[in-house]
Parts: sequence; structure tokens; C-alpha cells
Amino acid sequence: MSNRAVLEVIALDAEDAVAAQAGGADRLELVSDIAADGLTPARETFARIRAAVDIPLRVMLRSADGFSAGSAEDLERLGAQARALRAEGAGEFVLGFLSPDGSPDLAAVEAVVAELDGCPWTFHRAIDRAADREQARKALADVAGLDTYLTAGSADGVDDGLAVLAAEAGRSGEPGYGARLMVGGGLRLEHLEGLRAAGVDAFHIGGAARPDGWGGPVSPAAVEAWRTALA
Repeated sequence: MSNRAVLEVIALDAEDAVAAQAGGADRLELVSDIAADGLTPARETFARIRAAVDIPLRVMLRSADGFSAGSAEDLERLGAQARALRAEGAGEFVLGFLSPDGSPDLAAVEAVVAELDGCPWTFHRAIDRAADREQARKALADVAGLDTYLTAGSADGVDDGLAVLAAEAGRSGEPGYGARLMVGGGLRLEHLEGLRAAGVDAFHIGGAARPDGWGGPVSPAAVEAWRTALA
């Protein structure tokens, strides 16, 4: 089996997607409204991106900033969006909801996952806001389709989460630690050597792929620099 690490890049539109694939991205995370930290993109946006590239796409399912699933109406609307995206051909997703006490909102997670027909999905950085990371992982371990945690190891970003990330990477395969660890959130190139040495094999970038900031497009050269560093 290859030890090539997975590089996932955030894409807001088809231009981003084409640039990220050209730079060597293995997978894209599709979001809208990055000012709100990434919400569900329109079905039409997904369709345009799907037509433009041939690498895997993970689509965000999130209706508002923060980690609450919102009201019952909000959750119903999100389920409808998931169904529409599935109908358009989406086959991988990103989601994650917490209850006010910081535990996973299993009812909300399971309600959305029920719309995904067994598709693989990532529990996103809500894990970094969980009251108890280990208990959160164990609570989510049997939810169908969960195959990745996107995490910085800390709510404050990778700089503060390195020790947690290394520890969790070392527990791969234990109960609650079967899903792949994908590191993202303030990730920089200089973090890679230590994380790779700890056994991390999946990485996620957003702003790091955009030299001109979120107001500018993804740069193929910036993505290529990450792909080269991870080769």
C-alpha cells in the first residue's frame, strides 16, 4: 500500500476546483460562505464543480456558523439539501454537530446521515470544540459512513494541537479511533514533518492554497508546493 498522504483543498467554485486539481490535490472540500467558516454549497455549484474536475468531492452540510444543528426546521432543511445533493451525484460529505454541553449531537448527526445512503463522511472541526474528545469519538464510532475526522487538535489551531494530534495518530485502530485523522486548521508546511513522523497521512488546507487571501482564487503553484512536501 502506498504511503502517499492525502491532500484535501477547500474549493468555493469551479475555478478553485480546477486550480486545486492542477496543483495535485487528491480531494476537494466544497463549501460556500467562508466568512461563516464554510456552509453548504448550492446544488448548482456542486454540479459545475463535478463537471469541471474528476477528483473526489466532499460536500459540506452545515447551515450556520457554529456547531449547533439549529432548530428542527433547520435540520429538516439541511436534510433536504443533502437529498438534493445526492440526487445531483454527490457521494461524500462533511458534517458535525455539538449539543450545548459540548457532546456530539447524535440525534442531529444521525438525522442527516440517514439521508446519505451510506456515503462516506467527515466529522469536521466540531471535534475540536467537544467537551471530551475521547468520549465524542466513542459516541460517534458506530455512526454509518464516518471515515474521517478533520481536526487541528485544538480549537485554537494546529500550533496548539500538535501533541493531541500525535497522541491520537498513535491510537489508530483503537475503539473510537478507527476513522482517519485529517489535520487542518492553521496548518503550515513546517508542521508536516513532525505530523508525518507521528503517522498522520491526511492534510486539509484552505487559506494556505490562496496566496492572495480568501478574496483570491486557489493557486495551483501553492497547492503543488504542499503536494511536493507530502510526496
